[in-house]
Formats: sequence, structure tokens, C-alpha cells
Amino acid sequence: MIRLNLQKENTICQIVELEGSNKFISKITAMGLTNGTMIEVVQNDKKSPVLLFARDTMIAVSKEEAKKIIVKEVL
Repeated sequence: MIRLNLQKENTICQIVELEGSNKFISKITAMGLTNGTMIEVVQNDKKSPVLLFARDTMIAVSKEEAKKIIVKEVL
């Protein structure tokens, strides 16, 4: 398992755990990012937010938010 901010581009992962405050978890789950959700990491470079494809939607999360999302690589 790895933090989302460290995951390589063009990989498919599954969300294993969300860390952080209740406010953060509420925000992320409202975007559809919940435990068990399959996501594709579309973009993850040093300067930009992490760009994800999940549930037929493109989602951007900040580097700080991505540090609080634990994933495991599927493919």
C-alpha cells in the first residue's frame, strides 16, 4: 500500500483507507472517493494536483489531500 501522492501515473489502484479530519473525509467521499473505489492515476507530477479518473469522472485532488489517501495498485 502507498499514499496516492506517491503513486505513478497510468496505474489503476483501489482506495484502501482515508486519513484525516472528518471534514476532509466528508469532502473526499462527496467526490465519490470511498474505500474500495477503483481509480486511475492520470497525472501525478511535482507541480500539479493529482488527476484521477474514478466513477466515469475526472477528479483533481491537491498533493496534501493525496497524502491522506492510501491505495493499493491493482494493475
